[in-house]
Amino acid sequence: MKRRTLLRAAALAAAAPLAAPFVARAQGAGHVVVVGGGVGGATAAKYLKLFDPALKVTLIERQPVYVRPYGSSEVLTGHVTMADLEVRYDTLASRYGVEVLIDTVVGVDAARRTVHTAGKRSLAYDRLIVSPGIELMYDAIPGYSEAVARTAMPSGWIPGEQTALLARQLQAMRAGGTFVLVAPPNPYRCPPGPYERAALVTEWLQKHNPTAKVIIVDPKDSFVTDQTMMLGWNRLYGFDLPDDYVQKMAGKVEIQRHGRPGMLSWVRAKDGGRVLKVDARRMRVETEGDVIAADVVNIVPPMRAGALARQLGLADASGWCPVERRTFASTQLPHVHVIGDASIADAMPKSGFSANTQAKATARAIVEELAGRPAPEPVWENTCYALAGKDYGLFVADVFRIVDGKIARVNGEARYLPLDASPTQIRLGARYQQAWLRTFTQDVFA
Repeated sequence: MKRRTLLRAAALAAAAPLAAPFVARAQGAGHVVVVGGGVGGATAAKYLKLFDPALKVTLIERQPVYVRPYGSSEVLTGHVTMADLEVRYDTLASRYGVEVLIDTVVGVDAARRTVHTAGKRSLAYDRLIVSPGIELMYDAIPGYSEAVARTAMPSGWIPGEQTALLARQLQAMRAGGTFVLVAPPNPYRCPPGPYERAALVTEWLQKHNPTAKVIIVDPKDSFVTDQTMMLGWNRLYGFDLPDDYVQKMAGKVEIQRHGRPGMLSWVRAKDGGRVLKVDARRMRVETEGDVIAADVVNIVPPMRAGALARQLGLADASGWCPVERRTFASTQLPHVHVIGDASIADAMPKSGFSANTQAKATARAIVEELAGRPAPEPVWENTCYALAGKDYGLFVADVFRIVDGKIARVNGEARYLPLDASPTQIRLGARYQQAWLRTFTQDVFA
């Protein structure tokens, strides 16, 4: 915990220029339009006004209510409801003076710096920030589609009706049934998320369906927080770590060897975990190593930048949005910045925390540039909290700077909850996760 405290202190010190007081300029400071009211867009709109109250800021978002994805897996276990995930934009408007426009952007005239909406509005801007989020590539898996996701094999990675459907399927699963989670390839939103979801489902099944089993099939051979997460699985669910992980962790922590298979298993790529196709009618998942009959199938498909990014010409052939690293200015369109999951941010993960810190740095850069001053050298940070169980918390925490033109992690190896963490530290990690959900939401929207 001492290493964690030092890391947090270093991050705060490095990020201090972003929070420094700013003297508002006179009227006519400029107009910044922000498209997308998720974490990145809402943070950018709020902090633009904090950094320069004279700046006109308009936030355009399609939906009047934001449903937060972070923490949404807890809907499956009944810890929270779908209503608990809902956030509104009232405070951004009433407290900070952000003009919130519920509408859909249909085009951008980059030459004239104008945004056009489905509601027949045209908004001129000095700078445009686009935070389009992700799009799930349902059709990338043979046999899968958005229609299948809505009716039989939900994803729920973008929270909404599919999340509620998955919760109902889990709770109605037959005694001794099989829950299969199909993990996504890199890159994807929320690196520890699929493995946290599998853990929370297993914990719930321990109480309500103790003869059931959970199988993760994975196109990867590792994941962020894998050692600390699997150690939690080992202690809580009878999971036996793969031999190569046991060797890597030997001497650092005691790992239990169980006499029989536990409730939770992880089939990685090298063991045949890559999915070849799914059959929604028969509830089958075919991998390179097996054909698995399931009662509930939760698929987290490959991802790319949200459809709006491609519609506006902000994405490249990779499906993601290339940006200039210091300011997240698009390399595709002038006077446009792309933040959050859709951007190509090198070592930074696609997470809500990353989107939040990118938004703050970008807001500061825009305010300074509109005032004719150079943008400060950016520093970003990220922390992903995760749960291996309700009271078993873990995390990964990083600080980022530009190194040789790319965004690079600059903190040392003390990124994770230590493998030899005490039971008290592990419980504190779970409390930190719950506290973060509240305070992070307040930082973005309140």
